Amino acid sequence: MSESLPPLEILSEDGPLLAVNKPAGLPTQAPAAFPSLEARVKQWLKERFDKPGNVYLGIPHRLDRPVSGVVVFGRNSKVAARLSEQFQQREVRKTYWAILEFPPPQPEGELRDWLRKIPDVAQGEVVAEGHPEGREAVLRYRTLGPSQRPTSLEGRWPELATLVEIELMTGRMHQIRLQFASRGCPIVGDVRYGSTTGVSMPSETRSEERIWLHARELVLKHPIRYDTVTISAPVPAGWPA
Repeated sequence: MSESLPPLEILSEDGPLLAVNKPAGLPTQAPAAFPSLEARVKQWLKERFDKPGNVYLGIPHRLDRPVSGVVVFGRNSKVAARLSEQFQQREVRKTYWAILEFPPPQPEGELRDWLRKIPDVAQGEVVAEGHPEGREAVLRYRTLGPSQRPTSLEGRWPELATLVEIELMTGRMHQIRLQFASRGCPIVGDVRYGSTTGVSMPSETRSEERIWLHARELVLKHPIRYDTVTISAPVPAGWPA
């Protein structure tokens, strides 16, 4: 899938703050021998500013490989540290769009769970409140409406597919995917957490490279000027209208 990735889409270049629209299927970071968003952005900076040698790029947050949307970077260590602190202190407002196989239990509301990472597996699960390995996960959502089938999709599409907007209050591993899947409405294409539709490729490994989850918007403080900055990412080509 990496061979067919679209050109790098720069959303904002505001001094040392850089924002990019990550395509689904590309990891935010990866070992040097493998494609990653980090490697592509470093190469872009190297060419744009004709930089010799290594290029610094601070990464204050990440998106899962099959998720698309806004990722911000710091072009020096001071900016990267200030951005990281905002994410750690939950000062960044994070908005996602997701297409669910079934409508959520209520048109809008708050989901609150305890999640844990399963040891030695890139997967999480919902556990009882107070579990020694669990961490509280909170999000708010509202239903935007039914979602039509994408014209380019080669797999089955759920009849009750529903688009929701999500404000992520905490940042746990696979949080959005887990919280909706545990309520019987997994994200379309997310075979890891129970989706049976919206998969455009037959192999489970390949289908994991894209799910219908998009990091739509980040609202944060500029790390130098400290004014409020809003960065939005258009949905990828092929998303239903």
